[in-house]
Amino acid sequence: VSFRAALMWRRSVGTLGRSRALYTRTSGRQLVRCAPRLLSSSARFPLRPVNFRPAIAQPRFFSQGTKKMSKPFERLPRNVVPKHYDVQLKPDLQAFTFTGEQTVNVTVAEATKKVVLNSVDITISSAEFVSAAGTQAAEVAFSPKEETVTLTFAEDLAVGDGQVKMTFAGELNDKMKGFYRSKYTTPSGEERYCAVTQFEATDARRALPCWDEPAIKATFDVTLVVPEDRVALSNMPVKSEKVGDGLRSVTYETTPIMSTYLLAFIVGEYDFVEARDADGVLVRVYTPVGKKDQGNFALDVAVKTLPFYNKYFNIAYPLPKIDLIAIADFAAGAMENWGLVTYRETALLVDPVHSSAHARQWVALVVGHELAHQWFGNLVTMEWWTHLWLNEGFASWIEYLCVDECFPDYNIWTQFVTHDLIRALELDAMKNSHAIEVPVGHPDEIDEIFDAISYSKGSSVIRMLHAYIGDEAFRTGMHNYLTQHAYKNTFTEDLWQALGDASGKPVGKIMQTWTEKKGFPVLAVESNAEGSQTVIKMSQSHFGDSESDSQWLVPVGACSSESPESTVASAILDGKTGDLVVPNTPGWIKMNPGAVGFYRVKYSASMLDALIPAVRSQALGARDRLNLQDDLFALAKAGSASTVDALRLTEAYVSETDYVVWLSLCSNVADISTLLAYSEHKPAMSAFVHKLLSPVLERVGWESADGDHMTALLRSLVVGSLGRHKHPATVEEARRRFQAHASGETLLPADLRSSVYQAVLSSNDASVFDELVNLFDKTDLHEERERIMRSLGAASSQELIERALKFAISDKVRSQDTVFVIASVSSHSSLGRDMAWAFLQENWDMLYDRYQGGFLLSRMVSSLCSDFVTEERAVEVEQFFAAHPAPAANRSFKQAVERVRRNVAWLARDGDAIAAFLQS
Repeated sequence: VSFRAALMWRRSVGTLGRSRALYTRTSGRQLVRCAPRLLSSSARFPLRPVNFRPAIAQPRFFSQGTKKMSKPFERLPRNVVPKHYDVQLKPDLQAFTFTGEQTVNVTVAEATKKVVLNSVDITISSAEFVSAAGTQAAEVAFSPKEETVTLTFAEDLAVGDGQVKMTFAGELNDKMKGFYRSKYTTPSGEERYCAVTQFEATDARRALPCWDEPAIKATFDVTLVVPEDRVALSNMPVKSEKVGDGLRSVTYETTPIMSTYLLAFIVGEYDFVEARDADGVLVRVYTPVGKKDQGNFALDVAVKTLPFYNKYFNIAYPLPKIDLIAIADFAAGAMENWGLVTYRETALLVDPVHSSAHARQWVALVVGHELAHQWFGNLVTMEWWTHLWLNEGFASWIEYLCVDECFPDYNIWTQFVTHDLIRALELDAMKNSHAIEVPVGHPDEIDEIFDAISYSKGSSVIRMLHAYIGDEAFRTGMHNYLTQHAYKNTFTEDLWQALGDASGKPVGKIMQTWTEKKGFPVLAVESNAEGSQTVIKMSQSHFGDSESDSQWLVPVGACSSESPESTVASAILDGKTGDLVVPNTPGWIKMNPGAVGFYRVKYSASMLDALIPAVRSQALGARDRLNLQDDLFALAKAGSASTVDALRLTEAYVSETDYVVWLSLCSNVADISTLLAYSEHKPAMSAFVHKLLSPVLERVGWESADGDHMTALLRSLVVGSLGRHKHPATVEEARRRFQAHASGETLLPADLRSSVYQAVLSSNDASVFDELVNLFDKTDLHEERERIMRSLGAASSQELIERALKFAISDKVRSQDTVFVIASVSSHSSLGRDMAWAFLQENWDMLYDRYQGGFLLSRMVSSLCSDFVTEERAVEVEQFFAAHPAPAANRSFKQAVERVRRNVAWLARDGDAIAAFLQS
């Protein structure tokens, strides 16, 4: 699933402030074509279940989300397992209900009177077992806490094959999970509803009784009975249709063997655009009616992406079609259902005129992520949610590889450093982080691991591994892995085995140190010239945890003034200390070239001083310039370096031209701005930002001369940052351009709208607020609506903040977007932060019920509670969540409290020195 949005959680700092938690990316998976030699001549995929590897007998997990459980969580018994589902569903789009019936072909492995499967919020009206021995009716008993249903029979079910038949009914809920309803508006202005699905991680059980675990795979025949005038989609192409009594019964081809969470159904009104890729696969992008042109960009990306993965893995995409569809109400960024990928509108639709460069890039990444899952996640699936990172980390890495191939002007690998590597390092520096692989039991716990560790740390260690073994060995290992385990389930060790065999390197031994424990190393380094060479003395320790004795097997490298674009020395640091020998005695040496390694570097004073001229002259590459300052700021936050030294280092970036370097610098300066938000030093901090960024705006200007993608992103960043800090000339020019835009005289370029909206709102003009709400009401482009929603929090007066918070829970705002509005309020001012926190407490019951404890709630908690700077607030947050437990947000609130206490310690340690520096 894609959380970037998503996370997904859009992964940008848009203005000078960290948008820490609000990407919505649920899980993205990778799509790669499955090689024809894998498949029989008569079918593109096997229609008989492949024997799955049994899990360790009846795994039992104790909950991590709560302190106590009455008993351990248990996975489903394997005495009766499905081979094939034949399911028919009939949604009622007026009553918001559905009825269903299904026949499940099962294998009884041992005689039993009970069949246990998953079911939530479903009423089963009949259930029976049919076999050669006859038919037995079942007694039905639900266990809501375990989310299971038990079918009990009078006589033992004999070992062998049989069928479980059921009729059932459920609700098309409004929780954006399971089989749910989504509201949309027709071109004529009428409000209607469609029926859509979101099953990952454990919500297929809300649509049909099933064995809802990733390792219990089966094939599916799906029939949808829908209104005659509605589009009906599922994973596979249509096999047959019957029309009568105003209804259409649509039956689809049999799916490949797959996990239940990848099943999907859509019933609604849509237009589409289509094309075939270079290998003949039919690709369609479904859009709201009347918006076909907004699907063309995603279609172009998908048509390029599928053949790229085919070639990279040497494995053909195994289905005859792939549909990508925009859903109006969607909690995540996207979901990789096999053959029918669902997206939030902003993650799929691109308006030729009104979409920004950031939006295009975002769509390209999310499409690349989800299509990658078609191979890595769908064709080969993790055995249990403990191994979720196998799906998400890999897809979050290869999406960049794909976008770099399709859009080389995006400079996407440098953006990876800010969007994923640094994000993961920040979260993993916390004591309340977790290992990449974390034991998962009850479904309540799964949402917690859809986070930056599974996605961003996972992708970062994959990137590090790829660099260590080389692209050729990596591709060979991936092909072998996907071929050997096609249509099966795997553990992390299976991937390490394949890559180790292909490279001849100790992949498993090295990677075990990165996936099985939290945290990462910081390398303290100093250089010594010894004859005709330089020896780098290295010492590793656990970053941010002086009491830990953890050590990692660290692939280390260095570049130098003589060879700034390539690695001149590399090794594996396999102990507490070690040496790296660099040929010759260059003027400077930079560790971790390209920021490929998942570690921080603490340079000796002489090594750091030697690097500063290379930053000024840009002899050091962009990723290394970015990495150098980010490591120093991170060390300062942790108390291992001076914050003033980090601020002084920014002076070396006075001629910096790279957008991504500025994105990271602005983010780090924003953390200090947050630290001082409640102090009398705010004006001095703003003056520092004005001095830092005004020259950049002078260089890039307000007008786009050549349409350069990276310049457009830089312009938006700088205008937004200066606007946030009320730079007079910037705010005045933003006000002039906004007035022309609102009147229709001269439309703002899409790339500048967010920044201008926030800059003009910073003046606390109620008429501007009114005009933005008016623009919100008039537009039907969700990207524009989202821009406005994320801007409303920029006001800093109590009256306008109250209006923004009320707006967040009004009927104008979809549930999926409420979180962004509230987070916007919290991120823009100290008053907004206090009011948003009070608002969360006052409306907790409503918000908790709305999101059912899911990941949107978790991200809201993180965003609203992390930036306070007093111990009193830390205690207040702790006490509130002690009284209002939310298992899915348990780790998030602990991390938030830890961030607050880090801020408290940071301010006490460096606050006076920072203030003196700013005043000087």
